[in-house]
Amino acid sequence: MNCNISIFNKIIFSVFATIFFCSCANIIPPSGGLKDTLAPVLVAAFPKDSTLNFNAKKIVLTFDEYIEIKEIQQNVVMNPLPKSQPEIDSKLHNVIVSLKDSLEPNTTYTINFGNAIKDVNEGNIAKNKTYIFSTGKTIDNNIITGNVIVAKNGKIDSTLIAVLHNNLSDTAIIKIKPKYLVKLDGKGNFKFTNLPKATFNLFILPNDYSKKYDDSTKLFAFLSTPITTTDSITNFNLLAYREEEIIEKITQQKQEDGKTKTIEKLRITTSLANNKYDVLDTALILSFNKKIRLKNIDSIILVDTNYIKIKGAKVEFDSINNVIIIKNNFELNTKYIVVVGKTTVADTLENILSKADTTRFTTLNETDYGNIKIRCNTKNDNAVLQIVSNGKLYMSLPITTNIISKKLFKPGDYELRILIDENKNGVWDTGNYKQKKQPEKVIALNTKLLVKANWDNEVEIAW
Repeated sequence: MNCNISIFNKIIFSVFATIFFCSCANIIPPSGGLKDTLAPVLVAAFPKDSTLNFNAKKIVLTFDEYIEIKEIQQNVVMNPLPKSQPEIDSKLHNVIVSLKDSLEPNTTYTINFGNAIKDVNEGNIAKNKTYIFSTGKTIDNNIITGNVIVAKNGKIDSTLIAVLHNNLSDTAIIKIKPKYLVKLDGKGNFKFTNLPKATFNLFILPNDYSKKYDDSTKLFAFLSTPITTTDSITNFNLLAYREEEIIEKITQQKQEDGKTKTIEKLRITTSLANNKYDVLDTALILSFNKKIRLKNIDSIILVDTNYIKIKGAKVEFDSINNVIIIKNNFELNTKYIVVVGKTTVADTLENILSKADTTRFTTLNETDYGNIKIRCNTKNDNAVLQIVSNGKLYMSLPITTNIISKKLFKPGDYELRILIDENKNGVWDTGNYKQKKQPEKVIALNTKLLVKANWDNEVEIAW
């Protein structure tokens, strides 16, 4: 009996010892719980949201957790736009808004906080939290909505803003700041809420400091006629355009005084890729590492492998772009040579090439290109198919039939767009606000054109 008890005690001891030592060997830190993924929730506002006959100078919004407010200038919009922006701060659970301007009588105001309000721990955003109040006896509820695309390429620019002017003069958008402002979302949509019953002009602008159309290279859009608000939602589609294209200026660094600059030899580079020429290119380009002056254009010749001059080849000097252009009806899979004489060009210091330059190249073969066939399921007498490569217009093809076919097409990935060519001149025409002329519309297609070499490439489009 005693023996059995002793054995039993040893077993119990062994079990407890195992549990004890295993527990000691696997120390697990206390869990912090599930990650907070919830946005801060507004639990109180003073004065309360949608207050009538509002006359306070300070607004306090209280949330259910510790919050902070970031990037106020980029996020917070008060409508109607005040002369001086309110001062906004955060403390513990509260957002404090201090109004700097006297408020207009009988006016509904909105303060949209955008993405400015975040919780302290995880940065969860209380998106587009809006506080509304009225200095009158009612809250205005008129709404204007719309969508904006960039007219030239049919794409969305979500950095733009929509603005309303109650001053209906044509020069208001040029001279004064707007009455109301909202930002576009990622799909190019905008929405004005809590508007009074009034008449406005609607414009689209970049979100810059001036909020005016003071630069013809800005993206800009306008509605041709004023809008009178009603209780129902009114939706508008606008086309943003640049009246004048942006010209990139290249600045040259000046040599610092007292430092000797090494004189670089005059050199030529070509537009060839691996000594191969694409017959679809408009010309062979010779570029120089320094500004040049042409001395003898006749010493630039295009020849065959027997050094016989190619008849019909043309050589031109483009002084603006500092390049020499060689044009010719190049044959497929053919070898050529370009010879540039030693004294053909000189730089500004009259330095010439160290020796005559000879460049040998071969044109691509037919199998290096693909064939395309595009089937069009939509009929429009003014439609032009735009084929885009790396963001630049590569080719325009009027849609005169349901099938567009083309041989010898450069392999690659292409975007497709449809230009509604109202004046049928084959190119996109911009707008003009002074003339009240809207830009021509371009529709970006979701269908892509993938061209493979030595392949019949087909695609079907509709818009």
